Amino acid sequence: METKNNSSLYWSLLKFKDWQLYIASTSKGLVFVGSQNKPFEELVEWTKKRFPGSTLVEDDEMLAPYVVEITQYLEGKRKTFTVPFEYVGTPFQQAVWDALCEIPYGQTKSYSDIANAINKPAAVRAVGAAIGANPVLLTVPCHRVTGKNGFLTGYRGGLEMKTLLLDLEKRASSNNE
Repeated sequence: METKNNSSLYWSLLKFKDWQLYIASTSKGLVFVGSQNKPFEELVEWTKKRFPGSTLVEDDEMLAPYVVEITQYLEGKRKTFTVPFEYVGTPFQQAVWDALCEIPYGQTKSYSDIANAINKPAAVRAVGAAIGANPVLLTVPCHRVTGKNGFLTGYRGGLEMKTLLLDLEKRASSNNE
């Protein structure tokens, strides 16, 4: 597992309606979007694993561009993200996360679809593990992945959050037609 050892990791608490999400970035890009209404400890624990020895620095100004785009997404006004990311993961995880970004807004794919997209059709379980390790919820849309039968399956943010995101995209897509 690739980790980074930076001196500072910048964070902010994004508040939108009844949502609270901790987000974090390096100077290069977004590295973490937390689960809906989870405590700060979720970010602290993730930082210890992926950025050992780094200092968490609250910096609302530095995170403002990320807050703007994520808020626009939650309002149903943004379908893609333009802010920079700094993925911290293995090459396999990064390939999976890149494939997730190719799933069109308002649509879903199965774990098998993602395994096939990265030319690893037998790696469905490994794909599931990589999706579960996605550090930037919402922006790398792992919520768009369902079981082969179309049923909702695990999600780091919880199935309630996954359902809310899929419903938001479905509503925004139907409003734009």
